[in-house]
Amino acid sequence: MKRLLALSAALGALAAAAPAMAQDIAITHARLVIGDGSEPIADGTVLVQGGKVVAAGPAVAVPAGVRTIDAEGKWVTPGLVVAITDLGLVDVGAVDESNDSDADKSPFSAALDVSAAINPNDLPIQVSRAGGVTRAAVAPIATGSIFGGQGAVIDLGADSSAVMKPRAFQYVDLGETGARRAGGSRAATYAMLRNALAEARELSLSPSGARRDDTLLTRADAAALVPVVTGQQPLYVRVERAADIRMVLSLKKEFPALKLVIVGAAEGWMVAPELAQAGVPVLATPLTDLPNSFEQLGATQSNVGRMRASGVKVALGAFGDQPRYAPQYAGNLVALTRVPGATGLTWGQAFAAISSGPAEVMGMGDRIGSLRPDRVGDVVIWDGDPLEVTSGPVRVFIDGVEQPMSNHQTKLRDRYLNPAEGDLPKAYEW
Repeated sequence: MKRLLALSAALGALAAAAPAMAQDIAITHARLVIGDGSEPIADGTVLVQGGKVVAAGPAVAVPAGVRTIDAEGKWVTPGLVVAITDLGLVDVGAVDESNDSDADKSPFSAALDVSAAINPNDLPIQVSRAGGVTRAAVAPIATGSIFGGQGAVIDLGADSSAVMKPRAFQYVDLGETGARRAGGSRAATYAMLRNALAEARELSLSPSGARRDDTLLTRADAAALVPVVTGQQPLYVRVERAADIRMVLSLKKEFPALKLVIVGAAEGWMVAPELAQAGVPVLATPLTDLPNSFEQLGATQSNVGRMRASGVKVALGAFGDQPRYAPQYAGNLVALTRVPGATGLTWGQAFAAISSGPAEVMGMGDRIGSLRPDRVGDVVIWDGDPLEVTSGPVRVFIDGVEQPMSNHQTKLRDRYLNPAEGDLPKAYEW
């Protein structure tokens, strides 16, 4: 009997740990947002089958037997896609043991692979999921080098399999941060970057894998940069100043296979025509208008709008540990259209900047970021306009699976909102 009880308990634990199966669902009578830059549809339906979007629009037929949810006019959107965040790497930033975003004492840099450190039970993942975030590009934050390592694309589903695409990009910090790490000068930064790329190119061309005696990179770091110089892995470059952006663009002359993505770009509007001509996309820090460094002196709230108007593929990024605030930033870009002399985005463009826009910059627009057919079944139902700060998600689906909305913040709220007599800890008693 004891063995049977133990076996039953073990099977129950395995069932609880297993990811939930996707259900076929149709959400009807929605104020539907496709997420591709188009404006909302007044009375739309989205159909998800087998974990993927089958159809979304104003006149979608719902097959018999499919579970139907009446949105009753609520806003329904694709899940938010956030780029350049530390989700899954940090539980408590001030506690070193729970913080895997900083590896400044490691002998490695470009070889670091953050997918090995992703914790799917990370508390910030739970909070962000309840905020409507369903996919994220996780980037390393700090090493002892200008190279941060290889970032990963994750989903925020409540299961044990978070990593959607490991080694999705290589991340490098230039500008003022890079200068500090390279020796104190931008000249040192670009010498280090060019040398590293040259070492990786030489390694890629060496049949025997032999290297010169004067190499500076570890073999692992050089090998990790081979996909970058051969164009197989994008190079995400964190840089703010217009002059630094021009310097990054010039790398294409020496390393033509580079697939560059600019991150930050506070002064991107000043070089927007050059970015557009080069076809280099931008993950812009939103609404940087009060410069806190010399490399951001040209910052303006109109940065994103001006770059887009110049033909730059631009989306919002660099959210750090608060990606759930992405809708607020996007909404502020809509508000700029009502400010005389400012350049903002339409509502559809602003929402795309936190959904299909980042997905396309990440090279995954055919899989995530919108409610177009064959995209993943990431759907969020909101209680109001998602770009208004007073609105929030009421239901979240990832891969067609409805997600829990509770987390440590909601539990604390519920515990202390209306506590019964004697429920408060001793320290709270008068």
